[in-house]
Amino acid sequence: MSDRVVNAGLQPSVTPVRPPASVVTEQRGVRWLLIAIAIVFLALFLLLPLLTVIVEAFSKGLGAYAAALTEPDAVAALRLTLTVAAIAVPFNLVFGVVAAWAIAKFEFRGKNLLITLIDLPFSVSPVVSGLIYVLVFGTQGLLGPWLIDHNIQIIFAVPGIVLATIFVTFPFVARQLIPLMQEQGTLEEEAALTLGASGWHAFWTVTLPNIRWGLFYSVLLCNARAMGEFGAVSVVSGHIRGLTNTIPLHVEILYNEYNFVASFAVASLLAGLALVTLVIKSVLEWRYSADIAAGARRH
Repeated sequence: MSDRVVNAGLQPSVTPVRPPASVVTEQRGVRWLLIAIAIVFLALFLLLPLLTVIVEAFSKGLGAYAAALTEPDAVAALRLTLTVAAIAVPFNLVFGVVAAWAIAKFEFRGKNLLITLIDLPFSVSPVVSGLIYVLVFGTQGLLGPWLIDHNIQIIFAVPGIVLATIFVTFPFVARQLIPLMQEQGTLEEEAALTLGASGWHAFWTVTLPNIRWGLFYSVLLCNARAMGEFGAVSVVSGHIRGLTNTIPLHVEILYNEYNFVASFAVASLLAGLALVTLVIKSVLEWRYSADIAAGARRH
């Protein structure tokens, strides 16, 4: 009887099962092997090209580098690139926020069709999208005769470049915000409306602050793609030096002319944009993660 009482009061001891040392060593070896492969891959396909661009750009000294960037055609290409981005990015920002808000917060007929149309630029080659604009707005295109009669030029001019850039950067803002808004749900907006806020006021005071880091991130990616777009812009621009050449097109022309120092010097601007984009992206991701952690602690 006493044995049963004593045994009833005892808790069974559980000895943790440790994997054999060989298994631990093997797992550690696999982890370091994968890390080494990733580092080698990044070094070959990211760091080495960037380093090559910088070295070639300064291969003939700082004076040649500065001359390549201040040359009139390069200045015109930079000005056009910034102008196109300044038009395309705000347009896609407004559309992306409106589309994401509608898709994430409401149910309506044609919702799946709208999502498909937003994703369309991802599945269409940029060259094909540029060709479509030529077939519609070109001299022999669908609207070509009407545009000629009214002295309106879209293809081989700035409007065509802007349209092509808007098309290829179309999904970036919306596709970043849709899952973010869907994850947040509609409870906070409904609470604001219940307290008497209008829909517009609820958007500015509730929805927009909740998506601000995702919004900054999407605008950053959209701007980087707009400034670096080559395929669609190449088709609709006409490659007119000083008029319709953006930075990527200007780099191609300089390289084809065997002006390697100038081409790499101008390309370093795009490389610098890529590095700045990477740094800001990391900062935004860190801030977004910090906000999520702070929100979790509050709740």
